[in-house]
Amino acid sequence: MHGPASSGWLLVALCAMTGSYCLARMRSGAEGERSAAGGEALMGFGMAAMAVPAAVFTPPSWAWPVYAAVFGAAGVHALWAARASAHHLHHLVGAAAMVYMSVVMAGSPAHGHGGG
Repeated sequence: MHGPASSGWLLVALCAMTGSYCLARMRSGAEGERSAAGGEALMGFGMAAMAVPAAVFTPPSWAWPVYAAVFGAAGVHALWAARASAHHLHHLVGAAAMVYMSVVMAGSPAHGHGGG
């Protein structure tokens, strides 16, 4: 993520807290609710990992295709689950957005963006 480090860290904290809350939700409820909470936890932690400021940690080039594969698999799972309930369609949209961001980051240059 590019921009001020403080806003990046706030985004990391928010996404990590959301993922943690969803993990806690997995402990109760019906099977369908646990599955939905697990998908939301995956998205929260994935967004937290992607939001770490680039000045602190720049993932290796192989990380972006791994992100795309993980979230692509989550999208296929959400598509499969959407057959039974339309509730899972927002997981499909979220997974597709994460795959898109991973592909864009994989194609971006590793150096900082500066004017010339």
